[in-house]
Amino acid sequence: MDNTSTPTQGIRGAIPMMAAACGITVANVYLCQPLLSAVATSFHASASTAGLVATGAQVGYATGILLVVPMADRADPRRLIRILLSLTCAALVCAGLSPSVHLLAVLTLLVTTVTVVPQVLIPVAVSLAAPGKSGRVVGTMQTGLILGILLSRTVSGAVGQFSGSWRASYFVAAALTGLLLIVLPRYIPERRTQSTANKESYISLLASLPSLLLKWPDLRFSSALGASMFAAFSAFWATLTFHVAQAPFGFGSAQAGLFGLWGAAGALIAPQCGRLSDRFGPTVVNIISLCSAALAFAAFVASGDISIFALVVGVNLLDFGNQAGQIANQARIFKLDPAARARLNTVYMVFTFAGGAVGSAIGAAAWTAGGWNGVCATGFVLVALVASLLIARSHFKGKPVTTSG
Repeated sequence: MDNTSTPTQGIRGAIPMMAAACGITVANVYLCQPLLSAVATSFHASASTAGLVATGAQVGYATGILLVVPMADRADPRRLIRILLSLTCAALVCAGLSPSVHLLAVLTLLVTTVTVVPQVLIPVAVSLAAPGKSGRVVGTMQTGLILGILLSRTVSGAVGQFSGSWRASYFVAAALTGLLLIVLPRYIPERRTQSTANKESYISLLASLPSLLLKWPDLRFSSALGASMFAAFSAFWATLTFHVAQAPFGFGSAQAGLFGLWGAAGALIAPQCGRLSDRFGPTVVNIISLCSAALAFAAFVASGDISIFALVVGVNLLDFGNQAGQIANQARIFKLDPAARARLNTVYMVFTFAGGAVGSAIGAAAWTAGGWNGVCATGFVLVALVASLLIARSHFKGKPVTTSG
């Protein structure tokens, strides 16, 4: 008999609690974005140097997904999550005490390396889905993620501005993570593994990742889509605070953070795409995602230096496009191999957040070189890459291929 976990359905409120935990922990990846202008001022750094903090956040999350999440296929998720939350809380406190922008970037990288709880929880939740319902479960978990991303920027920006220090946002995040450490574990099922399962070592789990990428064309396709779309998304968010800090806007970190909240409508509609993915297939949702992102950057161009309305419309379209694409991509890969969902998610998310890191870096560089028009041009190029991948998709099928050995 294969004992994997105790039934989560018997724990009342487990799925909503896991979705909320996804939101609280993923917020740690994005809390720095509305603070970048304040960070640059605090350390007398340039915009591109302060942008290293956002880049570090993306690189750290990708690193954590690569090195930590594969363990979720074998480890007890309850114990793993306790360890990750403890480390995250400590790292957030240290980041808040950073004496330099470069050390803040390194410590932010450490924070996001261990705050990969969402990527441990999502495969756990999907394993509970009825046949043909995985898209809906992914959509539910994405709702928590979206709220975390949106509220992270809003709350972080407000705390930073009204406290008079960007450091306060890191300390508030540490307090929330500590609270989650107390509450969340009781909602997570324990996994009782057989001794045969334990024989697969951590190194062998990591070593299996390239073979999964080689075996599944759908995994390669979803990973490339996720990386490209998230790069466009991150290029925008890593530079928005600099754009709106300038005249005629003159916004502080609190107002910059509000753009996350103003984008709530578009982002919160996106989880409904899980149902569309179940009914019509993930690629249809990817096409919808692409169109939405393209319209978003058109709105950003139209906004120029004066139109807040066009900027808000674009934020909603971009949030919707990014989240809809994420749901489609994860729904696609979770169907490939139920026994390796955590590792499939690892490969996908490593590519996605690596794309986000690249997007943050080139977005900051584009801002320095060409201002807002440079950022918008970068976004269009990345959206065009998504379009080219979808066009190429018509020539491939998501079936496993035979690999040697």
